[in-house]
Formats: sequence, structure tokens, C-alpha cells
Amino acid sequence: MPAVPAVLCAGIVVADHVCAPISHVPAPGELVMAESMLLTIGGCAANAAVDLVKMGVETSIVGRVGIDILGGAVADMLRDRGVDVSCLHRTPGLDTSQTLIVNVAGQDRRFVHTFGANADFRAADIPMERVERCQVLYVGGYLLMPSLDQAELFHVFRAARRAGARTVLDVVTPPGGGYLSRLERLLPEVDVFLPNAQEAELITSESDPVRQAEAFRRLGADTVVITMGGEGCVLLSPRARLRAGVFSVPFVDGTGGGDAFDAGYIYGLLHDLEPAECLRVASALGASCVRAVGTTPGVFTRAECEQFLREHTLRIDPI
Repeated sequence: MPAVPAVLCAGIVVADHVCAPISHVPAPGELVMAESMLLTIGGCAANAAVDLVKMGVETSIVGRVGIDILGGAVADMLRDRGVDVSCLHRTPGLDTSQTLIVNVAGQDRRFVHTFGANADFRAADIPMERVERCQVLYVGGYLLMPSLDQAELFHVFRAARRAGARTVLDVVTPPGGGYLSRLERLLPEVDVFLPNAQEAELITSESDPVRQAEAFRRLGADTVVITMGGEGCVLLSPRARLRAGVFSVPFVDGTGGGDAFDAGYIYGLLHDLEPAECLRVASALGASCVRAVGTTPGVFTRAECEQFLREHTLRIDPI
């Protein structure tokens, strides 16, 4: 039987149009020059898959793109970066999902997004023969894909865990609310849940990251990590309650930092690292991402990550 990549990354796949930081948002009719612009890979599942390959982990992508130029370009870029694209579906009648990312110096990013083919992604796209033979099943961008049904995904996660895989879930919260009702049944089958603090507040109505994590653990998630951008993260699990800081690096573009964090945490899971060590790898990979324009160009390779961790310390305190 042919080997299956260690990690199956399922979910959002996007073609990103990203500009280097500009001086200000253009006024109506104004032209503002950017030093550079990229057409590159985007989307939680695609970004995490590329980052894991850079860390030496064999990874497969499951998602949808259109039968269009951008769909072919995204598939080629993923393949060129070493990701297994045999489960990447080409969807007739829908464009490849796209995000326009505007970076303004000294400000957070601005996004313009179209669902495209991601709107048709569903749990049935995830091949069960891969689910039952991988080591980690990661679903990125849950809540943003309207056809991804909670009851169907629940059965996929349960099958993965019964086969010995660990399940990792990240979310994106689109406008409209109703998030909690799409998580209540699923979270008891989630080994690691990785929302950011803004997403967690929209879901739980709690502003404090520790209370957010406690709420998700009460709903059944085994380990919850709430990321807080430049303020670090908190982790709650059956064995640990931790607050971590951040590594100081030059900041260029925050796009993809959360996905790189996810990839680093998954790397830690694959190597049976303790929660604090998983946070160190995750934080290092997230920090590496923001040093360059785009979601994956700045992300460390495994050798670079190991060297960085030998030379830098991350503050981690018990809660």
C-alpha cells in the first residue's frame, strides 16, 4: 500500500494578491505605489501545508480551486513547494478563491475576499482512506466554508481519532454570527483548537483569552491555544495552563502568521513534544512568517527553525 503523507491539511485554498507595505490607503482616484506585489499561495490549509513541508513533514492538501488560470497557478505553486496535490479538486463553474491583501505601513492588514470554489468544499472531499492513515488531520478555515457541514465533519474527525490520528482545527469567522452552533458538536472530537483572540471573542462573547480557552475546553476541546498576535498566546490542556510571549523579529507583513503558528504546533505534535515545546516551535514559525511579504516566503525551514531556537528564548509562564 502506498505511503500516505504524515499530515492531511484540509480546507481553504486561496490565490493571494499581496502588496508590500504602502504609505497610506489611496484616496478615491489616487494611485499609490508599492515596492512589490505578489501573486502567491494563500488560505489556511495551503499555507500550513507549505510551512509543514518546509519543516520536513510530508503533507497532502485537500481543497477546491476553480478550472481557471489561478487554479492551475495555485496547484503548480503547491506542487513546486513539495505539497502532495493529488487530493486538490478542480471545481467547474466556480472561480478559484482570491484575497486582495493591502499592507499599510504601521497598520494591520486589510482584506478583500471572494469565496470562489471554497464555497463548495465539503467533508466528503476529504478521502477517508487518507484520514485513517495520516498522523494528523488539520482543518483550516472552518466556519468560512458554507458547505462544510458540522455533522459530516464530526464523523471525519471521529474516524481520524479512532484510527490513531490527532485532529487540529482552526477557524475563520465571517460576518453573520451563529458560530457556536457550528462548533458545539465538533469540539469534543478536536485534539487541538487554535482560534485567535478576536475569533474566540466573536464565538464566546468573552474578551479574556483564558476565559475563552476555558469555554472551549468546557465544550469538549482537549487542548486550546488562543493566539494574540504580538501579545503571544495562552494554552489550556489537561496537563498545562501556559501563557507565552513572542519572539522579537522585524515585522514586514503579518499575513499567514497564524497558519505558520499552526504548522509549528503540528510539528510539535508529530514529535511528541510537551505543550511548552510545541508553543516554542509554533511561535518561532509564526515569527519567521512576518519577516517577508506573503504567507510562506519568510517561514523557516527545519534547519533554520532549530538554529533560531538554539539562539533565542521564549518566555512561557504558568497561568
